[in-house]
Amino acid sequence: MPDKDSPFNTEGSAPNTGEDQSDDAKLAADSAAADAEVAKLVSDLNELRQTLMRRQADFDNYRKRIEKERADDAKRHTARVIEGLIPIIDGFEHALAAHREAEYENYRRGFELIYKQLVDNVTRLGVERIDPLGKQFDPHLHQAMDRTETVQQEDGTILQVFQPGYIFHGRVLRPAMVRVAVHPGGASKEAAN
Repeated sequence: MPDKDSPFNTEGSAPNTGEDQSDDAKLAADSAAADAEVAKLVSDLNELRQTLMRRQADFDNYRKRIEKERADDAKRHTARVIEGLIPIIDGFEHALAAHREAEYENYRRGFELIYKQLVDNVTRLGVERIDPLGKQFDPHLHQAMDRTETVQQEDGTILQVFQPGYIFHGRVLRPAMVRVAVHPGGASKEAAN
């Protein structure tokens, strides 16, 4: 049996002195502090990643919004230019319809070419012509300038187009000005109801 004063205890290890215990406690405290610091750094890193992801998503949304606003602005500006060209197209159509004499044939061909180029370019920009002859009246697309009582056509049928209308990307730039068929007495029956 080993002696009590022996530097080795029964397990064969060095006895715990006060100094060893304080080193172990200090090491455990340092380890706990380091673990807490690592946990705090990991938490901060995750928070920064989340912030970065939010900022990136915000920026992407901002970029998309700006691109959409620019596209909308471009469409509005183009629509204004086209609205200015519509009366010119009307003028060409009136001029071409008025001069059918043989002596104007050379001028007429030149005007037809210019007119065709103008209409083709406006069409390429996204303009659609509203020419509703024979279709049903739609107050969103047509403006009734006159009505004719008749039973030969369905009520609300467009009989004549005075001026074609134009649509640009779903927006009516100018409604078609039309004459509409109305059944005799139909308007008075509707007014009575």
